[in-house]
Amino acid sequence: MKTIAISGSPRENVGKRDAKELRYEGKVPAVLYGGKEQVHFSVLRTDLNEAIYTPEANFLEITIGGNKTKAIIKDAQYHPLTDLLLHVDFLQLFDEKEIVMEIPVKLTGTSPGVKMGGKLVQKLRKLRVKSLPKHMPQVVEVSISKLEVGNLFRVRDLQKADYVVTNTPEDTIVSVGMSRALKQAETEAAKGK
Repeated sequence: MKTIAISGSPRENVGKRDAKELRYEGKVPAVLYGGKEQVHFSVLRTDLNEAIYTPEANFLEITIGGNKTKAIIKDAQYHPLTDLLLHVDFLQLFDEKEIVMEIPVKLTGTSPGVKMGGKLVQKLRKLRVKSLPKHMPQVVEVSISKLEVGNLFRVRDLQKADYVVTNTPEDTIVSVGMSRALKQAETEAAKGK
């Protein structure tokens, strides 16, 4: 999986006033948890753009006071009116400890149903995946090359891998439905018989 490097500064004071000052300076207060103790630090807002404003799933390598730690973004809080990033929670990664992440779905192949005029509908764009960090995929690939009109691909249809998808097995990932033009053509064909 792709890893993004960011650096942070340890915070001495933890509180509303200190957090407000940091935001005024263009920094975001953050917490790294999951290890032996929580680490409070701040990071430049511009350094987080690549990690937060992306459809991809990424690991982060955070350097705080000379110590490097692998982590993922667990939660981000935004201002309700301005959408300004207010706070970020990071979860520390360990090689032997499973994690859960939202991983994007990538459709591969060409659907014969779409070629015939069907409409491709992708219901899930991300799936919840549970695995060890070394087995975490960058994307979950779904082949649509066998989807005819009226067919669908569910979570239970995914191939077995080194990770577990925790979504409900009956959830539909992608389907091929009838388009208006195809429905109209079938109706006209039925009237002509």
